[in-house]
Amino acid sequence: MIILKVNGAELKLDVDPEMPLLWVLRDVLGLTGTKYGCGQALCGACVVHLDGETVRACVTPVKRAAGGSVTTIEGLSPGGDHPLQRAWVELGVPQCGFCQSGQIMSAAALLRKNPRPSNEDIDRSLAGNICRCGTYTRIRAAVRKAAGLPTE
Repeated sequence: MIILKVNGAELKLDVDPEMPLLWVLRDVLGLTGTKYGCGQALCGACVVHLDGETVRACVTPVKRAAGGSVTTIEGLSPGGDHPLQRAWVELGVPQCGFCQSGQIMSAAALLRKNPRPSNEDIDRSLAGNICRCGTYTRIRAAVRKAAGLPTE
């Protein structure tokens, strides 16, 4: 039995401790906002927060989250109105949208640690998140907007 909090709710899960956290979130809990991209922690589509830090859920065994707190894109804000989510919509960031939950979760961790990041901080923090559509300039602008900085 694995006990952990997901988006604020304490859960007891009867799953294989080695099961990747991604599959627990998507297949067991039905939280499909976190995406499967590469399965090798290379693309960032599966980024979630574990005890406030970003992790790649596709390679993180659920036993690593035991006793911890996981936040997914669904739990980032109750109404989907986190400043990053609002900025993403206002600036029309996504094209296909596949990478966006991982991008937003990585950006949220950045802004929690550095509320006024430079372009270099943003680029460095999100470098591990691949956007196949190439919306990187809009992603950076949305992070800046959410931080209250000019979008350039």
